[in-house]
Amino acid sequence: MKSEVAFLLKKALVATYPDAKVQIHVEYPDKRYGDYATNVAFWLSKVLKKPPREIATKIAVNLKHPFIEKVEVAGPGFINITMNEHWWHSIVKKILTLKEGYGQLSIGNGKRIQIEYVSANPTGPLHVGHGRGAAVGDSLARILKKAGYEVEREYYINDAGRQIRMLGESIWARCMELQGKEVEFPEDGYRGNYVVDLAKEALREFPDILERPKDEAVEVLAQWGKDKLLKQIVDDLRSFNVSFDSFFSEKSLHESGEVSRIIEELKAKGYIYEKDGALWFKSTAFGDEKDRVVVRATGEPTYFAADIAYHKNKMERGYDTCIDVWGADHHGYIPRVKASMAALGYNPERLKVLLIQMVNLLKNGEPVVLSKRAGEIITLRWLINEVGTDAARFIFLTRKCDSHLDFDIEIAKRQTEENPVFYVQYAHARVCSIKRTAQERNITLSLNEPDLSLLKEEEEKELMRKLAQFPDVIENCAKTFEPHRLTYYLTELASLFHGYYNRFRVLTEDEALRNARFALCEAVRLVIKEGLNLLGVSAPEVM
Repeated sequence: MKSEVAFLLKKALVATYPDAKVQIHVEYPDKRYGDYATNVAFWLSKVLKKPPREIATKIAVNLKHPFIEKVEVAGPGFINITMNEHWWHSIVKKILTLKEGYGQLSIGNGKRIQIEYVSANPTGPLHVGHGRGAAVGDSLARILKKAGYEVEREYYINDAGRQIRMLGESIWARCMELQGKEVEFPEDGYRGNYVVDLAKEALREFPDILERPKDEAVEVLAQWGKDKLLKQIVDDLRSFNVSFDSFFSEKSLHESGEVSRIIEELKAKGYIYEKDGALWFKSTAFGDEKDRVVVRATGEPTYFAADIAYHKNKMERGYDTCIDVWGADHHGYIPRVKASMAALGYNPERLKVLLIQMVNLLKNGEPVVLSKRAGEIITLRWLINEVGTDAARFIFLTRKCDSHLDFDIEIAKRQTEENPVFYVQYAHARVCSIKRTAQERNITLSLNEPDLSLLKEEEEKELMRKLAQFPDVIENCAKTFEPHRLTYYLTELASLFHGYYNRFRVLTEDEALRNARFALCEAVRLVIKEGLNLLGVSAPEVM
């Protein structure tokens, strides 16, 4: 609710200094000093050439509203604001009225944002790192939509080039081995057990595959294997509560001639030169550490060439911002892609890149070691089967995405407060249990005009303060592209609620107090449910 306080401050500022133009920032101070605070007087001091405290004192005189209990000027010029109980009661009533609409913002103002995430090569199953990227991308998309942006989610399919050919080579080699024929497995081939499974299926579907010329067989197996793996990827993501608005094929960029055209366009602008038989892009002209090859000496375009064409395609689609979610190992790739956008005349700041750091899987604090042959990975599907989608998604979002994450499987399975998702979901389920218990005991509960003035306990006030912060958390997540802030908030809200629930009876003999406390609990439930939904996590009613 900082935005509403900022609005009140703006009115007071206009009344005090009508011609002053300054942005107002509202923060949460230590609660000993008030509920909200601003340093606007310090910013105005630079403009008005007056002491901040003098400015703050004059603004404070004009800062009036029925919900404001007290305004104090502290230190050299901070303005501390204390709200009265009617303010906090209005928050609870607003939540009960708006339900899942509480926290809906308009800061996006309909601006178009595209988020491209996961985009795993269809040459193998998704691993846990892809899962973390999926959780970040999908949750951020939900949050940005909540903040008023028009959001589109896209998966970029790397379905062209050497990697797809190598998939075909790998399946063909395993088919040969399964038929008892000696063959040298490709040095850079895909060695996971899933390739053996694909080979077995391929032999059933294409009984004559090994009788065909090798090049033909490899091409057939490459396209067939790619389609099979892409379907598996989409199925796994669906199980992970992740979906996309569109899938964009790298192959289509080559077939449509977009890759060739982009190279010619850069050449015409003077940013392409030939060296050692290859074509190079002058990315150093835009701050990259070295120039990059776009066409190899063999005449084959590089992956980077396709990426330039793809990002140009994005820019031409008119998005205000494009967010790419990449693995941390792609950090060095950012300057060259931004350089290509600048060379083509686009503002490189329209492209934002989030880097996803590694996930260290643990079991009771020890690294997970699977019984696996060379080339096997710990798949997202395996993790979902072990701990479930809710636990995996929530824990993936407990830290900033560019920080390493330790994920203890045993903790994720426990139904204790050690398990962060259980702790939050259990708060939701507890409120639901209050309603069930009331029904079983024929106790009347009503949300019709509850007398919230009866909520006098400090724990009740703390819960209302925390509920008021939900829209601010959504705004912060949207502005910083950091969905983990919502996870922290929900954990703090759940902690406050559990403490309150354990200390005070909701179903009291006093009907008015009972309804007031239930209204507060229901507001907590609604915020937790919506917060979990934004993280792609369910809100069970029974646990």
